[in-house]
Amino acid sequence: MSEPVNFFVLLARAAGRLPTVLVATWAVMALLLIFGYAARLALRAAPDATIPDEGFSLRHFAEVAVEWVDGLVAQVSELHGARRYVPFFGSLFLFILTANFMGLIPGLTPPTNDTDLTFALGGICFIYYLYQGFAHQGPKYLLSFFGPLWWLGWFMVVIEVADNLFRPFSLGIRLFANMFADHHVLTLFTSLTYLLVPIAFYALGSIVCVVQALVFVILAISYVRMAAAAH
Repeated sequence: MSEPVNFFVLLARAAGRLPTVLVATWAVMALLLIFGYAARLALRAAPDATIPDEGFSLRHFAEVAVEWVDGLVAQVSELHGARRYVPFFGSLFLFILTANFMGLIPGLTPPTNDTDLTFALGGICFIYYLYQGFAHQGPKYLLSFFGPLWWLGWFMVVIEVADNLFRPFSLGIRLFANMFADHHVLTLFTSLTYLLVPIAFYALGSIVCVVQALVFVILAISYVRMAAAAH
């Protein structure tokens, strides 16, 4: 059985043997930038921005997405002024979701199928929640690493540091492993049959794409909540 042609691999080779994951990541970024710019134009062209469009439109889809992410961040973070985190986590969710869905298109490989990207996303979240911890607590944030009992501080700091360092790795490996398995299972079964069966696997693959993006973002929000509310 011949290996299906990967469009991103061909683009990477044509561009001078760039890493395939880099080309795929640029493609996702380009799609999201085009979507954001088009949604902004649609909003500016509306006679009254406070009145939603009738029926389905690009502006309507963008507003629903923003409202949903806003509610998700507020519900999971449980922090005052949670809306300030919406741009970061909204961008993160849309990027991962779009990247995941790339794997459902024949001839494309999702960039989240590569640990270079998933670990980079985990590292970005790691830096972000540490920043939020210091932004909310100041230098006192470091005291949270020593636990509630001072006489166990020497032991707790080792556990807390190890736990914090493992978080970006766990975020990255979870996303990579699930998307790697999902893409290869989908490729295998759709290459074996072309009637009815692929529909079921595409439906299952779509669910996996959404769930993995959601799990990644929810965990990242939870880390920010713990850092911001650390005592």
